[in-house]
Amino acid sequence: MLMAMTDEQIERYSRHIILNEVGVKGQKKLLKGKVLIIGAGGLGAPAAMYLAAAGVGTIGIVDADEVDLSNLQRQIIHGTADVGKAKVKSAKETMNAMNPDVQVNTYRMFVDASNIRELIRDYDFIIDGTDNFPAKFLINDACVLEKKPFSHAGIIRFKGQLMTYVPGEGPCYRCVFKNPPPKDAVPTCKQAGVIGAMGGVIGSLQAMEAIKYLIGVGELLTGYLLTYDALTMEFHKIKLPKDTHNCAVCGDHPTILEPIDYEQEVCEETAGRFDAPRTQE
Repeated sequence: MLMAMTDEQIERYSRHIILNEVGVKGQKKLLKGKVLIIGAGGLGAPAAMYLAAAGVGTIGIVDADEVDLSNLQRQIIHGTADVGKAKVKSAKETMNAMNPDVQVNTYRMFVDASNIRELIRDYDFIIDGTDNFPAKFLINDACVLEKKPFSHAGIIRFKGQLMTYVPGEGPCYRCVFKNPPPKDAVPTCKQAGVIGAMGGVIGSLQAMEAIKYLIGVGELLTGYLLTYDALTMEFHKIKLPKDTHNCAVCGDHPTILEPIDYEQEVCEETAGRFDAPRTQE
């Protein structure tokens, strides 16, 4: 049974409640919802802020790092006074200052094969805001194994991309990209640069995917890769096939039965994988 809303909550979320697609029922679903954000950086920061503002009742934030001055160009959940502070602590303070309704669970830790399945188990939706390929494949595999929906995204220079996985409804990240690329094959944001607002565009879209999933409205990016080029202001929605026969984690004959810790140097904000995905023919 969904909880009753207070007068203050009705006022706070009034612009949601007047939407036919949301209403009181939908807002109560958000208040009951649980979203885990892995990475409090360029993508996780705007996603966390919009989910907190929307009234998602429980939000988990996972990040082992401290705020650095170079983060502030894009990681808008942190401020200058937060430099040197744990990112999860800074994020929680910002989110609770915005909305005390939200319970923010912080995990100052590195996610790996030994802890990820337990970490994601209690959440309804996972947001991948990580900055390296080993973490992205780890999250994908764990979500497939635990039957958890998640949003993948990546950003670099003036480009971004995202896709959503829902168990039983479309391809996973590994269906599209198979395995992590060789070390140093793809430049990091530290090497190639990234325009700060790109995190806001793509991270906000990840938050929207989570909100739609929790409410149960609209069409998710299940089976599609959405790409965005800020220089040309063009979005492209690319149809992706599910590799039913060959995917090592979600195919008919999976060979990956537990998450894998790939050994690869973790660089600052390796954004997404912008080589060509397998597309629907």
